[in-house]
Amino acid sequence: MRDEFRDECGVFGILGHPDAANLTYLGLYALQHRGQESAGIASADGSRLYLSRAMGYVADAFDETALLSLKGSSAIGHVRYSTAGDSRLVNAQPILIDCAHGEISLCHNGNLVNANELRDDLVQRGSIFQTNSDTEVILHLYARSQAPTAEDAIIESVSQVRGAFSIAMLTKDKVIAVRDPHGFRPLAIGTLDGATIVCSETCALDLIGAAYVRDVEPGEVLVIDAAGMRSYTPFAAAPAAHCVFEHVYFARPDSSVFGQSVDRVRTDLGRRLAQDAGVDADVVVPIPDSGVCAAIGFAEESGVPLKMGLIRNHYVGRTFIHPQQAIRDFKVKVKLNPVRSILEGKRVVLVDDSIVRGTTSRKIVGMVRATGAREVHMRISCPPTVSPCYYGIDTPRRSELIAATHTVQEIQDYLGADSLAYLDREGMLGAVGPRRADYCTSCFTGEYPVEFPRDEDAYLQLALKLPNQS
Repeated sequence: MRDEFRDECGVFGILGHPDAANLTYLGLYALQHRGQESAGIASADGSRLYLSRAMGYVADAFDETALLSLKGSSAIGHVRYSTAGDSRLVNAQPILIDCAHGEISLCHNGNLVNANELRDDLVQRGSIFQTNSDTEVILHLYARSQAPTAEDAIIESVSQVRGAFSIAMLTKDKVIAVRDPHGFRPLAIGTLDGATIVCSETCALDLIGAAYVRDVEPGEVLVIDAAGMRSYTPFAAAPAAHCVFEHVYFARPDSSVFGQSVDRVRTDLGRRLAQDAGVDADVVVPIPDSGVCAAIGFAEESGVPLKMGLIRNHYVGRTFIHPQQAIRDFKVKVKLNPVRSILEGKRVVLVDDSIVRGTTSRKIVGMVRATGAREVHMRISCPPTVSPCYYGIDTPRRSELIAATHTVQEIQDYLGADSLAYLDREGMLGAVGPRRADYCTSCFTGEYPVEFPRDEDAYLQLALKLPNQS
């Protein structure tokens, strides 16, 4: 029963560089926060494609031998979390197939809400699926296309899917980037030594010394080859619906997404939170790492000093061995440890980005109290999360989201805090800048821009059929 949102996935692609695989490897390092279940790279040398995938972190997935096997001057890469269900190597990306249009590899960040419908139709027409990822649906549509060229087949296949998708594809001589018409997930374009790059976040460009050019536009299909870039817009126009949670939590603070600095937005969320819900206190303490920027803004606006009263252990892997003797709240304590000299006898404001089920927040409040804090006030830099996301974020079902079934006062009582306050929707949208109407806030409102099965059990059945969506 996780008590956190999981980042979705990260994609990276490059064409026209002799060190394409190595640069993709570095780019995936920068995007590691977007997925830690598996990592993969596909490369091309003009005549064929090569593929290497493994479970775990980027550092564990590739060694020198694996990178040397990825030949060529173009490559795409992927780091992954499944947005529902288990995680297996067969579902790792990129996925590579060979068909009448030639070899193609694909990696995807998002969630296709009509994947079940398309998959059932494809199976009826004889398609045999090798994975239970929604991403594979696109490749089957591509393989069955009667379009005269590979480019036309790609455009035809992506035009049939609905939902959230930022995609990087690789053929023997092209990289193709696609972004859904609502622009749910970010996808940036950069350049390095004449090579062209696409990636989920600009922090990946920074790591390899590349220059940011622009974002792939919502609804754009961008074909990159030796002749340059060609842009197509095959989708019907749709209102923008950028995921506001990229700013609240998912993206790295040193990235720019949707044209805005994540650090600036996140810090402004904290400032607005202090304006709306300030409290007499002695110290502001972020819940690391995602609460740090908002806590800085809160402290600057309120005049209450910020101190790192909770220290995070950054060396906890995805799993760890539990001690034979049970230790109360071990899972929280192994990741966070309170600093008594900062907290003891103090009125403490804890700042975090969100509350999911509330179990972890409750343990943190209890831990801070046990360290000797006189008062513990909880401040959250976004509105209460009352609805699941169906566009590429792994969230619990609605009945498991504490804010969907409890009032703020009831949540405060459950946490054991002296007070609890959330930033409201207006304050959150004010922080993202002038294009506030371009953001999806469905997890806070229950109003969804793309239709999906409205019955939660029906949607969970989709998740069971496709347990490793990208």
